[in-house]
Amino acid sequence: MAQYFSVHPDNPQRRLVSQTVDIIRQGGLVVIPTDSSYAIACHIGDKRALDSIRRIRQLSDKHNFTLLCKDLTQVSNFTKIGNDAYRLIKSLTPGAFTFLLDATKEVPKRLQHPKKKTIGIRVPDNNFTQLVMDELDEPLLSSTLILPNNTEAETDPYEIREKLESELNLIVDFGIIESQETTVISCIDSDIEIIRQGIGIASMLD
Repeated sequence: MAQYFSVHPDNPQRRLVSQTVDIIRQGGLVVIPTDSSYAIACHIGDKRALDSIRRIRQLSDKHNFTLLCKDLTQVSNFTKIGNDAYRLIKSLTPGAFTFLLDATKEVPKRLQHPKKKTIGIRVPDNNFTQLVMDELDEPLLSSTLILPNNTEAETDPYEIREKLESELNLIVDFGIIESQETTVISCIDSDIEIIRQGIGIASMLD
C-alpha cells in the first residue's frame, strides 16, 4: 500500500522530502513530479525496483531509461561529456530537456542502451524533486509514468493512486501536471542535434 504525500508546490515540506529520500534509499518505488509530467523512479542501483518499473509499464529490455540528476557535477560523473555539450547543458538546465550521452562505468550496464552504451540525463525544473535529489546526493533512475496502452503520462495523482496504489511505495501529490514531452538532444560523439522537439526551447540549435 503506497504512502501518499501532498506537498506544497511553492514551499515543499522538508520532512516530506526527507521521508521520500528514506523510502528511495530503502528500495522503494516512487511517483514524483517533474517539469513535464509525473515520473516513476527508484534508486539507481536497485534491480528489483527497476524490474517493477518494467512490469508496471510493460517495457522491453530495449527501453531507454533516464537518470534524474541534481546538477552538472553529477551529470559529469555518470556521462562522458565534451566541452560543447557541457556548455549547452549548463545553459539549458534545469529544464524540460533530456540529453543523450555516452555512459561512464558508474552507470549500471542494465540501464545503458544495449548497443550504444548511452544513457538519458535530465535535470528537471521542479522544486520538490530538486530537494529530493539534493538530499539523496545521487541520481534517480526514472521513466515517464505512461501506463500500458496509453500514449501520454498520467496527470492526476488521485488517479495514479487508484490505479497503482498496490504497486508503489509512495505517490507524491504535486497537483495536476499536464503531460508534455521533453525536448531530446543527442550529445554523442561531439555531434549535437535535437532528435525530438518538445516543450524545451533550445534556440541556439535552430
